[in-house]
Amino acid sequence: MTIDSWKPGATRDIEPQASSFRLPPLAAYVHIPWCVRKCPYCDFNSHAAGPDLPEDDYVRALLADLATDAGHVYGRKLTSIFFGGGTPSLFSATALGRILDGLERQVGFDSDIEITLEANPGTFEQAKFADYRALGINRLSIGIQSFQADKLKALGRIHDGGEAIRAAAMARRAGFDNFNLDLMHGLPQQSVADALADIDQAIELGPTHLSWYQLTMEPNTVFWSQPPELPEDDALWEIQEAGQARLAEAGFVQYETSAYARDGRRARHNLNYWTFGDFLGLGAGAHAKLSSPDGHIVRTWKTRLPKDYLNPDKAFQAGERPLAPADLPFEFMMNALRLVDGVPTALFSERTGLPLQNIEAACRQARQAGLLAEDEQRLRPTERGQLFLNDLLQHFLP
Repeated sequence: MTIDSWKPGATRDIEPQASSFRLPPLAAYVHIPWCVRKCPYCDFNSHAAGPDLPEDDYVRALLADLATDAGHVYGRKLTSIFFGGGTPSLFSATALGRILDGLERQVGFDSDIEITLEANPGTFEQAKFADYRALGINRLSIGIQSFQADKLKALGRIHDGGEAIRAAAMARRAGFDNFNLDLMHGLPQQSVADALADIDQAIELGPTHLSWYQLTMEPNTVFWSQPPELPEDDALWEIQEAGQARLAEAGFVQYETSAYARDGRRARHNLNYWTFGDFLGLGAGAHAKLSSPDGHIVRTWKTRLPKDYLNPDKAFQAGERPLAPADLPFEFMMNALRLVDGVPTALFSERTGLPLQNIEAACRQARQAGLLAEDEQRLRPTERGQLFLNDLLQHFLP
């Protein structure tokens, strides 16, 4: 069954969901797959940009892709948009404006929509970013990773610490009062002092949000086949504890495994993922989660390579996977239990259509193991559950 044939009331080989299901909020992820250079740790669908970036062709393809998916909106407006990559800031404001116009025309925006653009310090131009802000893009996510020259070199980054500092200042001058900085820890030859120095420098730049996460070796990357020497487990644990304490002292509240926010500026787009909301996925390799009013949910993904995505003889969609009722407890918990405070218990039935009784036994076992909190109002991990999230999620496997 293709997603185009997936309409309310259609006959399927999976049983219908309970009447408690409510259509969730809708977001959009727009993937721009090009970077100046591929980083050795990166396993995202990104490709080194050549001298001629096919910006116009790609925007046309994105808008055509959107037209094929717009029938699954069911009257909802977008609560958030995230331009990810790759490096979306390689695209001009004119190109991004055309994409936003298409999204607003074909779907529509909530009045307080959050629109985020990923950017790297090496692609910052103040005039360009003022133009982005004028389009209505109201949040930046800047890929810093580290401010230290030796760490940036080890990570294969094209910017230096000075550019990273200037990028944050340029963002403010361009009118962005809401921006995230991405930082990594557990880097080659990194000490606790090194990690804390990066955090201190980031805090000084005044972001509203920090994504602080550990470098991991992922398959199909240069680091997987040629791994650098990383800190030992004891050092990694010391970095984690010291870094979390420093962030808390500065008023950054951890609300997800690797996300910290000040002044309530949690990333609404990511919160939509973690609370099992719906999202359109536009662009090469983009993934989506889409629900119909009768409670059936499907995950889809687009063709991965830019040359294939741009080929008019090829379909945008590469595959889909309808979620059977047996899949839903794990799919829901895999997202919700990343949140430090979890989610309201009632959200499980609202987003899956399943009665809470379906997970009562699993919850009881997880609580007995000390991984899920004794809280009737919320499904939330304990501190132990946060540390051993994979063990917690095992209880909800089909």
